[in-house]
This record gives sequence, structure tokens and C-alpha cells, in this order.
Amino acid sequence: MSDYEQIIVEQVEAVLKITLNRPEKLNAYTPTMMSELIRAVSAANEDPAIGAILVTGAGRGFCAGADIEAVFSKNIEGGEPEARTEEVRGTDWVQLVRDSKPMVAAINGPAIGVGLTLVLPFDVIVAAKGAKLSARFVKMGLVPELASSHFLTLRCGFGAASWLALSGTTVLAEEARELRLVDRVTEPEALLDEAMAMANELAGNPPLQLRQIKALLTQNAGETDLAAVQRRELEALQAAYRSPEHKEAVAAFLERRPPKFR
Repeated sequence: MSDYEQIIVEQVEAVLKITLNRPEKLNAYTPTMMSELIRAVSAANEDPAIGAILVTGAGRGFCAGADIEAVFSKNIEGGEPEARTEEVRGTDWVQLVRDSKPMVAAINGPAIGVGLTLVLPFDVIVAAKGAKLSARFVKMGLVPELASSHFLTLRCGFGAASWLALSGTTVLAEEARELRLVDRVTEPEALLDEAMAMANELAGNPPLQLRQIKALLTQNAGETDLAAVQRRELEALQAAYRSPEHKEAVAAFLERRPPKFR
């Protein structure tokens, strides 16, 4: 787990904790960081000892957006921006997140631009009081990416999503919660404990069904054909009935003991 330059990876019980680790630059995004995130999440998804994934930032920031020099300046000046790695070129981050084990974001400081859109597809977003969040692409002469025009609307509704994207405004965690941009807000010193507790709660559930439910939420969130929604649910339910996880849950209930899914 030491084969990373810009993230720190550690297992805490059944949770893989990933820390964005460029604190001197408020963990500004680079293609290298994205490549390492892809590798870490992909490895966690293959590890049966991992039940959920938590992402946070080192130091004062979560991720203050793209590293201007590494991502933008060199390109504008005619130079070569930091090269996108094979993992970045070949992986759809949003699809990876939605196909992944449960993912929790613990936003400890500024989450700006791509620092926000990286985690919008996550299952749970927890933010510390006073943390700043912004989809400020318009301020940089850009437009939203990483399906954030979808997830902003899905999370916040059309009006709030329009305001956040068209104004590029920055909101504090408390307002972000009111807008439903984040799910919970904690005191800064309690952030990791609460986010880790939530991740562990998710990790205690059966792995197959967690992935099935995430797939159903992804596929059905914007589906207007309720017959199609129910078809997907029925197919997943039939598979769940045949699973050892379901048998273990029933046995544990009848034997009045906690189920063992991992």
C-alpha cells in the first residue's frame, strides 16, 4: 500500500481509508492522483476483506480543484500538461464509483471544482463545518465534468443545481447540507470518526447486495418507465434469493445472532 505518491492508503477494520496527500497544495488534483485513486479503488473492490471505501484529504483541504500548472497552464502556454496515465485514459471514474463497494467522502476542507465532482457520485458525503464547496467551472471558463451536471441535479434539484453551476458560487458545508449537496455536517474534530462509523455500518452489510442496490439506484434514478424499474429489481431479487448472503441473513435471524457476511 506504499506504491503511491499522492494518496495514502490504509485499511481500518473493514474500511479502506484513502487520503489525498498533497497538503502543501490543498490536495489539488493531478492526473497522477486520479490514476492512483483508480488503482486503489479497483484493488479494494477485489479484496474480500474490504467492505467500504472512505476518501478524505490531508491537512487543511480536501481537494482545492485541479492543479492549475499541472492541468491547465502548460496547455494554454503551448507546453505539455502532465500526462494522463493509462488508468486515467482507460477508466470511467464515475462508472467505477457507481460499480464499486460503498464509498463515503469525508470533506475536511475546500472541495472545489473537480475536488467536488470527484465525490458527487459517492454514496455518502459528510463535510466538516466551515468546509467550502464549489462547482466553479464557469469561473474558469469551463463547464461541469464527471457527470456533475447529472449528479448536481440529482442531489440538489434543478433550481439549486442551476444556481451552483451557473454562478460558480462557493458555499459552506452548512448551506451545502441545506441544498442537499452533502448528506451530513459534523464538527471538524468529529468528521473522520462519524464518516468512518458510517463506512463501517455499510461494510457490515452483504457485499453482493450492496453492489446490486448501487446498480439499481444508478439505473433507476432517472428511469421514468416503472415497469423497467421493477424488471431490474425483480432480476436482482431473484439473484439475491439464491445467494449465500441471503441464506446467512435468514439463518442468523433464526439463530438470534449477528450475520457474518465477510
